[in-house]
Amino acid sequence: MDAPRRIVIVGASLAGLRAAETARAAGYDGTLVLVGAETHLPYDRPPLSKAFLAGEGPSDEPFFDGVDALADGLDIELVLGQPASYLDTQSRQVGVGDTAISYDAVLLATGSTARRLKGTDHLAGVVTLRTLDDARAIAAGLRAGSRTVVIGGGFIGSEVASAARDHGSAAVIVEAAPVPLVRAVGQMAGAWLSSLHGRNGTQLICGTAVESVIGSDRVEGVRLADGRVLEADMVVAGIGADPTTGWLKGSGLTLDNGVRCDSTLRAGEHEWAAGDVSQWWSEDFDRHLRIEHWTNAAEQGARAMRNLLDPDKAEPYRHIPYFWSDWYGHRIQLVGLPVGDPTVVTGSADSDKLVALYREGNRLAGALALNKRSDIMKYRALIARRADYSDGLSLAEQRNAKASGT
Repeated sequence: MDAPRRIVIVGASLAGLRAAETARAAGYDGTLVLVGAETHLPYDRPPLSKAFLAGEGPSDEPFFDGVDALADGLDIELVLGQPASYLDTQSRQVGVGDTAISYDAVLLATGSTARRLKGTDHLAGVVTLRTLDDARAIAAGLRAGSRTVVIGGGFIGSEVASAARDHGSAAVIVEAAPVPLVRAVGQMAGAWLSSLHGRNGTQLICGTAVESVIGSDRVEGVRLADGRVLEADMVVAGIGADPTTGWLKGSGLTLDNGVRCDSTLRAGEHEWAAGDVSQWWSEDFDRHLRIEHWTNAAEQGARAMRNLLDPDKAEPYRHIPYFWSDWYGHRIQLVGLPVGDPTVVTGSADSDKLVALYREGNRLAGALALNKRSDIMKYRALIARRADYSDGLSLAEQRNAKASGT
């Protein structure tokens, strides 16, 4: 089958950029159109909640290297500043504003959209953290010493609180669940990681919902369900994100917590998906997965484009999830799937160094590390080859013996 002569990539973030780069690197000389909802050229999102918030100004903005020459260097038609509004798979068109952009093949990489606090759209100072403009607003508030309340004790909220400490102030985190991060790492691990907040001077309020956000034109505080009022100049909503699929309703594609794809990332006859928006069949874990991680977006964008260019030789996308987060100078890393509660195999739950393993049946399913950077990828390799849980325990014994010099 001949390669399509006109490819439209919807989504100008990491997955979309890697897809475009992959096409040109593979020698594709047809038309490439890159559609992005934001006016900005592609930039790296993870630093927005990490280094950028802790930095001192615009020089820290995480644009990808060489992005200024993107249009000329990769010969790409850039359509920025408006989100896609519809996909017509019959006529093969993407709607952007008043324009219908035709395609021979389309790669969907629209990512996810941060959830907002209901009833706060009229209040200045209530923000989410998903875009560069969001990060600019939060960074400015932190540098100004704003009294900050973070709603949600997940990874994004925790990184914002950590950045507040970097600027010499303290945020208050409000988490509705009794323990943060249960869905992300399990209840026990959520408690271990969340103890870092108290040890670094951040107040963490758990098991209490937000009743309302106070203010007329600008936020003044947060009223909790137990009656307490937290004064605030800035409220950051870190309550999760949803795949950006609303514009795809009526397209005929299967939408189920993302765009449903097969193992090769194919969603339709001429449609493919990558990044946060893709829910693909994982041959590594025998289930559909949707992963909101940097490494997944980068690798998936590249694989989806290679398969799109030559569907007859399409290969399954193989990926063991990998994620990292930085809090208060500590590096947290997670590989594989966090199934149930893990068992600590290196260090201890109340220390600043640990490795804990997740088990699914007899299989090693995942690993969590706190300040053990040299260990985590070894466990990822075991998970990739479907190692038994006992193999994970053996590796832990070897690493522990090496660390102790025995």
